[in-house]
Amino acid sequence: MNKVIESSEIRKYFKSGDQILTGGFGLSGTPLTIIDELLETDISDLSIVSNNLGDNGQGLHKLFMQGKIKKAIGSFFTINREAVIAWSKGELDIELLPQGTLAEAIRCGGAGIGGFYTKTAVGTELAIGKEEKIIDGEKYIFEKAIKGDVAIIKAAKADRLGNLVYHTTARNFNPMMATAAKIVIAEVDEIVEVGELDPEYIVTPHAYVDYVIQSNYSKVGSEYVESR
Repeated sequence: MNKVIESSEIRKYFKSGDQILTGGFGLSGTPLTIIDELLETDISDLSIVSNNLGDNGQGLHKLFMQGKIKKAIGSFFTINREAVIAWSKGELDIELLPQGTLAEAIRCGGAGIGGFYTKTAVGTELAIGKEEKIIDGEKYIFEKAIKGDVAIIKAAKADRLGNLVYHTTARNFNPMMATAAKIVIAEVDEIVEVGELDPEYIVTPHAYVDYVIQSNYSKVGSEYVESR
Protein backbone atom coordinates (compact mmCIF):
# COMPACT_ATOMS: atom_id res chain seq x y z
CA MET A 1 0.00 0.00 0.00
CA ASN A 2 1.42 3.36 -1.05
CA LYS A 3 0.92 5.83 1.83
CA VAL A 4 2.55 8.82 0.12
CA ILE A 5 0.13 11.72 -0.47
CA GLU A 6 0.37 15.40 -1.36
CA SER A 7 0.80 17.69 1.65
CA SER A 8 -2.42 19.59 0.90
CA GLU A 9 -4.42 16.36 1.29
CA ILE A 10 -3.71 16.13 5.01
CA ARG A 11 -5.92 19.11 5.94
CA LYS A 12 -9.05 16.96 5.98
CA TYR A 13 -7.69 14.78 8.78
CA PHE A 14 -7.80 17.59 11.36
CA LYS A 15 -10.72 19.23 13.14
CA SER A 16 -11.18 21.95 15.74
CA GLY A 17 -10.60 20.77 19.29
CA ASP A 18 -8.16 18.01 18.32
CA GLN A 19 -5.28 17.02 20.58
CA ILE A 20 -2.25 16.91 18.30
CA LEU A 21 1.02 15.20 19.18
CA THR A 22 3.79 17.18 17.49
CA GLY A 23 7.28 15.79 17.23
CA GLY A 24 10.40 17.87 17.56
CA PHE A 25 13.17 18.89 19.90
CA GLY A 26 13.47 22.61 19.34
CA LEU A 27 13.00 22.76 15.58
CA SER A 28 14.96 19.57 15.00
CA GLY A 29 12.54 16.81 14.11
CA THR A 30 9.60 19.21 13.79
CA PRO A 31 7.15 18.60 10.89
CA LEU A 32 7.31 22.15 9.52
CA THR A 33 5.48 21.41 6.26
CA ILE A 34 2.54 19.79 8.04
CA ILE A 35 2.28 22.76 10.39
CA ASP A 36 2.26 25.10 7.37
CA GLU A 37 -0.69 23.15 5.98
CA LEU A 38 -2.58 23.60 9.25
CA LEU A 39 -2.12 27.36 8.88
CA GLU A 40 -4.26 27.18 5.73
CA THR A 41 -7.23 25.62 7.56
CA ASP A 42 -9.94 27.19 9.72
CA ILE A 43 -9.46 24.77 12.62
CA SER A 44 -9.04 26.20 16.12
CA ASP A 45 -9.03 25.35 19.85
CA LEU A 46 -6.20 22.87 19.43
CA SER A 47 -4.40 21.15 22.29
CA ILE A 48 -0.77 20.69 21.32
CA VAL A 49 1.48 18.10 22.94
CA SER A 50 5.06 19.02 22.14
CA ASN A 51 8.41 19.67 23.78
CA ASN A 52 7.98 23.37 22.99
CA LEU A 53 5.90 25.76 20.86
CA GLY A 54 8.37 26.47 18.09
CA ASP A 55 10.71 29.39 17.83
CA ASN A 56 11.98 32.19 15.58
CA GLY A 57 8.68 32.42 13.74
CA GLN A 58 8.82 28.80 12.63
CA GLY A 59 6.87 25.66 13.37
CA LEU A 60 4.31 25.78 16.15
CA HIS A 61 5.18 29.42 16.84
CA LYS A 62 3.32 30.33 13.63
CA LEU A 63 0.34 28.19 14.61
CA PHE A 64 0.24 29.86 18.02
CA MET A 65 0.49 33.38 16.59
CA GLN A 66 -2.48 32.59 14.33
CA GLY A 67 -4.56 31.90 17.45
CA LYS A 68 -5.24 28.22 16.77
CA ILE A 69 -3.82 26.82 20.03
CA LYS A 70 -5.84 26.87 23.25
CA LYS A 71 -3.65 24.51 25.32
CA ALA A 72 -0.02 23.44 25.27
CA ILE A 73 1.30 20.35 27.05
CA GLY A 74 5.07 20.17 27.15
CA SER A 75 8.38 20.92 28.84
CA PHE A 76 10.05 24.04 27.49
CA PHE A 77 7.95 27.08 26.67
CA THR A 78 10.18 29.97 27.72
CA ILE A 79 11.83 30.07 24.29
CA ASN A 80 8.48 31.34 22.97
CA ARG A 81 8.06 34.70 24.71
CA GLU A 82 4.60 35.33 23.26
CA ALA A 83 3.31 32.03 24.64
CA VAL A 84 4.52 32.89 28.14
CA ILE A 85 2.84 36.31 27.94
CA ALA A 86 -0.40 34.70 26.73
CA TRP A 87 -0.28 32.23 29.64
CA SER A 88 0.26 35.05 32.17
CA LYS A 89 -2.85 36.78 30.78
CA GLY A 90 -4.95 33.62 30.94
CA GLU A 91 -5.15 33.41 27.15
CA LEU A 92 -3.26 30.11 26.86
CA ASP A 93 -3.57 27.03 29.05
CA ILE A 94 -0.18 25.45 29.74
CA GLU A 95 0.41 22.06 31.36
CA LEU A 96 4.09 21.82 32.22
CA LEU A 97 5.66 18.36 32.41
CA PRO A 98 9.30 17.44 32.97
CA GLN A 99 10.81 16.23 29.73
CA GLY A 100 11.25 12.61 30.76
CA THR A 101 7.75 12.53 32.21
CA LEU A 102 6.36 13.88 28.92
CA ALA A 103 8.15 11.20 26.90
CA GLU A 104 7.05 8.40 29.22
CA ALA A 105 3.43 9.61 29.31
CA ILE A 106 3.32 9.46 25.51
CA ARG A 107 4.99 6.04 25.49
CA CYS A 108 2.34 4.79 27.92
CA GLY A 109 -0.38 6.18 25.68
CA GLY A 110 0.96 4.15 22.79
CA ALA A 111 1.48 1.01 24.88
CA GLY A 112 -2.05 0.90 26.28
CA ILE A 113 -0.88 1.75 29.80
CA GLY A 114 -3.10 4.14 31.77
CA GLY A 115 -0.24 5.98 33.44
CA PHE A 116 2.69 5.58 35.80
CA TYR A 117 4.11 6.62 39.17
CA THR A 118 7.25 8.76 39.24
CA LYS A 119 9.35 10.59 41.83
CA THR A 120 10.02 13.42 39.40
CA ALA A 121 8.34 16.67 40.53
CA VAL A 122 7.35 15.30 43.93
CA GLY A 123 7.14 18.19 46.39
CA THR A 124 6.93 20.85 43.68
CA GLU A 125 4.05 22.88 42.28
CA LEU A 126 3.87 20.42 39.38
CA ALA A 127 2.63 17.77 41.81
CA ILE A 128 -0.33 19.81 43.07
CA GLY A 129 -3.62 17.99 42.52
CA LYS A 130 -1.96 14.73 41.44
CA GLU A 131 -2.46 11.39 43.17
CA GLU A 132 0.32 10.45 45.57
CA LYS A 133 1.45 6.96 46.56
CA ILE A 134 4.08 5.65 48.96
CA ILE A 135 6.15 2.87 47.39
CA ASP A 136 8.93 1.24 49.43
CA GLY A 137 8.80 4.17 51.82
CA GLU A 138 9.17 6.85 49.15
CA LYS A 139 6.60 9.25 47.74
CA TYR A 140 5.58 9.08 44.08
CA ILE A 141 3.03 10.97 42.01
CA PHE A 142 0.79 9.51 39.31
CA GLU A 143 1.10 10.81 35.75
CA LYS A 144 -1.65 9.94 33.31
CA ALA A 145 -0.83 8.58 29.86
CA ILE A 146 -1.06 10.97 26.90
CA LYS A 147 -2.74 10.10 23.60
CA GLY A 148 -3.70 12.20 20.59
CA ASP A 149 -6.27 12.48 17.86
CA VAL A 150 -3.49 13.07 15.31
CA ALA A 151 0.29 12.69 15.56
CA ILE A 152 2.36 14.78 13.15
CA ILE A 153 5.93 13.56 13.11
CA LYS A 154 9.18 14.12 11.21
CA ALA A 155 11.62 11.51 9.94
CA ALA A 156 14.65 11.52 7.69
CA LYS A 157 13.49 8.79 5.32
CA ALA A 158 10.42 6.72 4.55
CA ASP A 159 9.58 4.07 2.03
CA ARG A 160 6.20 4.09 0.34
CA LEU A 161 4.76 1.70 2.94
CA GLY A 162 5.55 4.18 5.72
CA ASN A 163 8.57 2.59 7.40
CA LEU A 164 10.55 5.41 9.02
CA VAL A 165 14.21 6.16 9.69
CA TYR A 166 15.12 9.13 11.93
CA HIS A 167 18.12 11.43 12.21
CA THR A 168 19.75 12.06 15.61
CA THR A 169 17.54 14.03 18.06
CA ALA A 170 14.44 13.57 15.91
CA ARG A 171 14.18 10.28 17.84
CA ASN A 172 13.53 12.09 21.14
CA PHE A 173 9.73 12.25 20.75
CA ASN A 174 8.71 11.25 17.22
CA PRO A 175 8.89 7.43 17.56
CA MET A 176 6.66 7.23 20.65
CA MET A 177 4.22 9.78 19.23
CA ALA A 178 3.82 7.52 16.21
CA THR A 179 2.32 4.90 18.52
CA ALA A 180 -0.05 7.11 20.51
CA ALA A 181 -2.54 8.71 18.11
CA LYS A 182 -5.55 7.66 16.07
CA ILE A 183 -4.02 9.08 12.87
CA VAL A 184 -0.27 9.36 12.21
CA ILE A 185 1.11 11.61 9.47
CA ALA A 186 4.84 11.55 8.79
CA GLU A 187 6.76 14.30 7.03
CA VAL A 188 10.07 13.09 5.61
CA ASP A 189 13.11 14.49 3.82
CA GLU A 190 13.43 11.58 1.43
CA ILE A 191 11.03 8.95 0.09
CA VAL A 192 12.48 5.71 -1.24
CA GLU A 193 11.07 2.56 -2.75
CA VAL A 194 10.05 -0.42 -0.64
CA GLY A 195 13.10 -2.57 0.12
CA GLU A 196 15.63 0.27 -0.02
CA LEU A 197 15.68 0.89 3.74
CA ASP A 198 17.93 -1.34 5.83
CA PRO A 199 15.56 -3.09 8.28
CA GLU A 200 18.17 -2.65 11.02
CA TYR A 201 17.70 1.15 10.84
CA ILE A 202 13.89 1.27 10.72
CA VAL A 203 12.66 2.70 14.03
CA THR A 204 8.95 3.15 13.31
CA PRO A 205 7.37 0.24 11.40
CA HIS A 206 4.85 1.06 8.68
CA ALA A 207 1.96 -0.39 10.72
CA TYR A 208 1.96 2.77 12.85
CA VAL A 209 1.95 5.25 9.96
CA ASP A 210 -1.15 6.25 8.01
CA TYR A 211 0.21 8.88 5.60
CA VAL A 212 3.59 10.13 4.37
CA ILE A 213 4.34 13.52 2.82
CA GLN A 214 7.48 15.06 1.36
CA SER A 215 8.99 17.88 3.42
CA ASN A 216 9.28 21.33 1.84
CA TYR A 217 12.13 22.31 4.16
CA SER A 218 15.85 21.72 4.31
CA LYS A 219 18.41 22.67 6.93
CA VAL A 220 20.97 25.31 5.95
CA GLY A 221 23.45 25.81 8.77
CA SER A 222 21.34 26.16 11.90
CA GLU A 223 18.28 27.42 10.04
CA TYR A 224 15.39 25.58 8.38
CA VAL A 225 14.47 27.11 5.04
CA GLU A 226 11.65 26.32 2.64
CA SER A 227 13.21 24.65 -0.36
CA ARG A 228 10.21 23.58 -2.44
